[in-house]
Amino acid sequence: MTVDEHEHWKSLTIRRPGDVPTATPLAWQINKHTEHNDRLMNNSLPADFKYEVQRGDAGDALAVIALRESMRHDIEAGRGVRVLDAIQLGATWNEVAAALDITPDDARALLCKWADGQHNLYRHDVEHGQQRPLGLAPDRYAAMLALTELGDDEVARHV
Repeated sequence: MTVDEHEHWKSLTIRRPGDVPTATPLAWQINKHTEHNDRLMNNSLPADFKYEVQRGDAGDALAVIALRESMRHDIEAGRGVRVLDAIQLGATWNEVAAALDITPDDARALLCKWADGQHNLYRHDVEHGQQRPLGLAPDRYAAMLALTELGDDEVARHV
């Protein structure tokens, strides 16, 4: 992201998750959230607080809600690819499941759901004549699904 993009981001008014541009770094969202949240927290300070502070308003509250929702969505959307990273880099399904606080089968299902979405994206792009389709081509998709067949304590060989 460029300096100009960051300046544009800082100037945006956020009131809905959709106001956050696609691929906005989480760090940027957190910073904007913190600014709004700090003003809201200042509302609990006494009226005669000895330092000058900015007080929050409804816009700050709406921004905090929208930014939290945007970040929640971004984090959720990234779960599958991080599961893939962990398995490909030598983690076991038991380790991935522990990191997610779920069962190994639920972790496998998470990877399958992500891989299905990526494969559907690829097929959609191919059907619409995209020169460089995004997502998982059939061979990569099959390789992702094969990872779910590993035992709970088995490490992926070469992927």
